[in-house]
Parts: sequence; C-alpha cells; structure tokens
Amino acid sequence: MRIRMRGALLGMVTVLALSSLVACAKIGQLKAMKSFKDANALYQQQEYKRAAALYEDAVANDPTMGQAWFFLANSYDNLYKPSRKGEAENDAYLTKAVAGYQKAADLLPTTDPTDAKLKNLALQYLVASYGPDKLNDPNKALPVIKQMIQLNPADPTNYFKLSQIYEDAGQYDLAEQTLLQAKQVKPDDSSVYLQLAGFYNRQGEFDKTIEALQERIQKEPNNPEAYYTVATYYWDKAYRDASLKNEQKLDYVNKGIDAIDQALKIRPDYMEALVYKNLLLRLEANLIKDPKKQQDLIKQADKLRDQANELRKKKAAGVGE
Repeated sequence: MRIRMRGALLGMVTVLALSSLVACAKIGQLKAMKSFKDANALYQQQEYKRAAALYEDAVANDPTMGQAWFFLANSYDNLYKPSRKGEAENDAYLTKAVAGYQKAADLLPTTDPTDAKLKNLALQYLVASYGPDKLNDPNKALPVIKQMIQLNPADPTNYFKLSQIYEDAGQYDLAEQTLLQAKQVKPDDSSVYLQLAGFYNRQGEFDKTIEALQERIQKEPNNPEAYYTVATYYWDKAYRDASLKNEQKLDYVNKGIDAIDQALKIRPDYMEALVYKNLLLRLEANLIKDPKKQQDLIKQADKLRDQANELRKKKAAGVGE
C-alpha cells in the first residue's frame, strides 16, 4: 500500500513540476511580449539603445521569439557606425547584430508572410554585415546568400550578389555560371541581361556584352531604353579603347547610331538618347578625314544637343508633365 502511495505521490510531483514549468513558460512569454511591445515603441522613435535593452529582456524571457531577435539585431546594427570601426563598444554592436540576425533567420518561419519577410531581411542584413564597409568577410556571406537562393530561387538579385562575391574573389567561371542561372530562373527580367553585360564588359569580352544586351532587346523590343543602353556601350568602347583601329571604332559608332535611332523612333523626346546621338556623331566626325562630312556631322550633333537642352529646360519647368 505504501509503495502504491509513494508511486502516486511521485506521479503528482511530476505533474506539478510540469505544470509549474508550463506556468513559468507562460509568465516568461507574457513578460517577453510586454518588453517587445515597449521596445517597438522606442524603436519607432529611433531610440535604438533603449530599445535594444528591452529587446534583450524579450529574448531572455522567450528565446524563441524570432521577431524580437530581428529587431534586437537591427537596433544594434543602427547603433554601429562604420566611421568608428575599431572602437570596442562600436564593434561590439556589429557582433551582436550578426548574432541576432542569425538567430532570427534560424527561428523565423516562412509560413507567415510577416515572419517570412523578416527572415529574408535578416539574411539580407547578415550579408550586408559581412560586406566591405563592415566585417569584410565574403566567405561568411556565401552560405547566407546560398540560403537566400534556396528560400526564393526565383529572385535574381540573390544570384547577382553571389556572382559579385565570386567575381571579387577572381572565380570568374562561377560568377558567370551564377548569372546564367539567374537568366534561367528569370528570363524576362531586364536586370539579368544588364548584369551579364556589365560582367562581360568588366572581363573585356565586348562581343558577349553586346550579345547580352541584344537578348534584352529581343525580350523588350518596344522599350527605347534597351536600344539606348546598347548605344551607350558602343560609344564607350569606341571612345575609350585606345587599342582599337579607327575602322573598328567607326563600325561601333555606326552600330551605336543605329541603336539610338531605334530608341528615338519609339520615343522621339528621349532626352538621354538625343544626348548620346550627339556624342556619337561628334566621335564619328573625329574619326573621319572628309572636312565637309565632319562639318555636317557637327551641325547635326549641335542640333541634337540644342534639342536635348530644350527638353531638359521644359522638364525642369514641369512643362508636359
């Protein structure tokens, strides 16, 4: 009988202990919510130091509160000043921000839209924390960006960030492959082709640069900016590359003029396109030897320059808006 009573008492103690733990957990969650609410009010007033103290209370009482971890990290992030890098207190803010962002990214679910947004922001800010103006540790940014791609494989911006890290590290093949993956997941996004063009241009692969820009035109045949961009690359190449012979420069200038004419055909009042056609015509005049044709080209360029200036004045005055 005593053995049975002892067993029953032990069972009751266990139940009471569990009930006590549940009660403590609820009390802790209530305290966490109170601190979180008060911290949010201070955060909105940009009182980041006082807000951080209350967010610290919130996560101490409920370590599973992902949103509190995010705003705790962001409060420390806002307190960090790159101009004071090397100062112990200032550097500690960044260390705490990184830890908080990582915790938030680990805890926040993707099932709730608000939590999913904060999770993505936590990862973005974590990548920024490893950037050149902060911790300058791209190797630690790599797995974070890869995680962002896994969470949202259709977002090309994450591929751009990953490609830039590879490029900065001299891993050009991986950089190109990453941008081509971005093109596969978002073939109708113009930014993909602009990123590819910029990458190829930095590598000195001008033909591939133009090829990427022409692909964009195929996707956006009625967008004057797509043709204008091609023209700017042709002008820049002909104007700046001293290794080119005049014949090749003239070829690029003519192709640039063809592209800019397409842009102006779609949008005759395209001020930037008028400016660049003016520049292309002046460059052509410098490259040829026929004085009469030179004068004709300069007159055309002057007319386009004046037309662009008139449009600029009207825009400044708010005419036609």
